Amino acid sequence: FENTTKLGASVIPPGTSVTAKVHKDAQGNLRLYTDEALFAGSTVIPKGVLLPLDFQAKPKALPGIEDKLIVTTAMEPFSLYVKVSIYTALALAVPFLLWQIWAFVSPGLYPHERRYAIPFVFLSSVAFVAGAAFAYAIIFPPAARYLLGLGQDFRLLLKANDYFDFIILVMLAMGVVFQMPAVTYILSRIGIVSARLLVRKWKISLIIILVAAAVLSPTSDVPNMMLFAAPMILLYIVSIFIAWMFGKKRMKA
Repeated sequence: FENTTKLGASVIPPGTSVTAKVHKDAQGNLRLYTDEALFAGSTVIPKGVLLPLDFQAKPKALPGIEDKLIVTTAMEPFSLYVKVSIYTALALAVPFLLWQIWAFVSPGLYPHERRYAIPFVFLSSVAFVAGAAFAYAIIFPPAARYLLGLGQDFRLLLKANDYFDFIILVMLAMGVVFQMPAVTYILSRIGIVSARLLVRKWKISLIIILVAAAVLSPTSDVPNMMLFAAPMILLYIVSIFIAWMFGKKRMKA
């Protein structure tokens, strides 16, 4: 007991401790009962007395109980592990997938343009990992807090499958968004995109970025939407510098 507590006719001084057990009543409410006799001055409070503890007001006051994600079928934990393994394998296979994409488009390029394959694959792989990490560490926590805050008046039961799908979706979205500098590098090297073009089209690009941020953001509030838009705007500026440094006119072989 942190504060002086009145229990029936007895007054329990602060600092008093007692072993207690948690039980759920017929209505599903949690109740805390003493599991041993409690000595409060000259009064002895017997075992099994209901303690005046509000779990809704103090959700962390329940020792040994923690919120966990739920599963609804016996196979769901196994399928969830399989799903996470598949997405992890896809993330590790990004360099190989990018190389295959390059192998598909390279026959239509000039010989000197095919030399950009290795830088493109390397930059794209690093950008994808950086985007996924940014989503997990920066974007996901405030987005989750906002969404969970909307459900304060409800009894929240988070399904493990939906929870991980949400995380993976946000990470994949930002992994793709972070490809902007790598794509700009290769397009500027082969002469399709220039820094002048990107600067001239900045207004249209800004509108596209804001629309994309609104679509990709899992929430409808402006602060979380700006968490998506801000890195995209920064990546667009970086892309302009990349196009300025590496861009050149397309030359025939």
